[in-house]
Amino acid sequence: MTSSPTPPVFCTIVPPHLLDRLAQASDPAIAEAARRTLVSDSAHRTGRRLSTVTGVRTLDRPVATGMPRRTVFDAEHGTRLPGRKVRGEGDDPTQDATVNRAYAGLGATFDLLLDVYGRDSVDGSGLPLDATVHYDRDYGNAFWNGERMVFGDGDGEVFLDFTIPVDVIAHELAHGVTQYTANLAYFSQPGALNESVSDVIGSLVKQYALRQTAGEADWLIGAGLLAERVEGVALRSMKAPGTAYDDDLLGKDPQPATMADYVETGRDNGGVHINSGIPNHAFYLLATALGGYAWERAGQIWYDVLTGGKLKETADFAAFARLTVAAARERYGEGGAEDEAVVKAWSTVGVPTRG
Repeated sequence: MTSSPTPPVFCTIVPPHLLDRLAQASDPAIAEAARRTLVSDSAHRTGRRLSTVTGVRTLDRPVATGMPRRTVFDAEHGTRLPGRKVRGEGDDPTQDATVNRAYAGLGATFDLLLDVYGRDSVDGSGLPLDATVHYDRDYGNAFWNGERMVFGDGDGEVFLDFTIPVDVIAHELAHGVTQYTANLAYFSQPGALNESVSDVIGSLVKQYALRQTAGEADWLIGAGLLAERVEGVALRSMKAPGTAYDDDLLGKDPQPATMADYVETGRDNGGVHINSGIPNHAFYLLATALGGYAWERAGQIWYDVLTGGKLKETADFAAFARLTVAAARERYGEGGAEDEAVVKAWSTVGVPTRG
């Protein structure tokens, strides 16, 4: 028997500052859906803090098989987890497109981790991948709660079904990878790194599934999630942070691309979803500078840092940047294209790579 690592703070794809804004919308249906989502998210955050204090249940150690073990459950618009089992590993597709998208997204994430990085599931030891769909009514979010993925259907006015973008599925599962490796603290810069790592892995999963090069990829997180009435293309842009949306309901995308525009805030755990734009942009710059498939050299460097054992839970951007330089030099050699591209990427976003 072994214990799971300390569970993370409850991690969602939609940041609370967006839901706060929607809760003030003049449209009562939109405002009510946002308020319901905020109340639900607040309850889950409290639950994660309590489990951290009181201890985590002991789990049987999964057996690494090199094959995914997926199970999708249906909450049937309730909030009791996990819900009713609707599809297990190897089962035929169901009549529910949401169930099938969740199943496929879990598989796509598993494939990238195993095929590219030799990692057997989220924990590296064959952890079963569980997901619950149709959570609550008009629930405008998706989350990783330390044990499973949970997806809302959205309100249909601002957010659509959260299983539509595969990178949303992968983003939340990637919080599990971080949980079992560096376990980056969920506040300020380490929290922004936590979010950024999930965006990076989410984008890589989408690119790997589509076999896109770095130059072909859109570098958007959550493309297809926003309803037609919204003036925007996604939740975030790694290529151009701050440009994903500019809408009367959502406001303007607040993400900075460089440290010159770093946002000091006490909201959103110190801006974890906002300032993640800076390391996101650094990764985009690295991947496009190197060319080819981003999951290869750029992704390998980031993965080496996440799993190498030197990344502290409280690491800031500069600490992470220094480790990426060291990882690039260790794997590809000092003074090579990878080394120079990593240094240039961080320099461009204003993060020093020398201590």
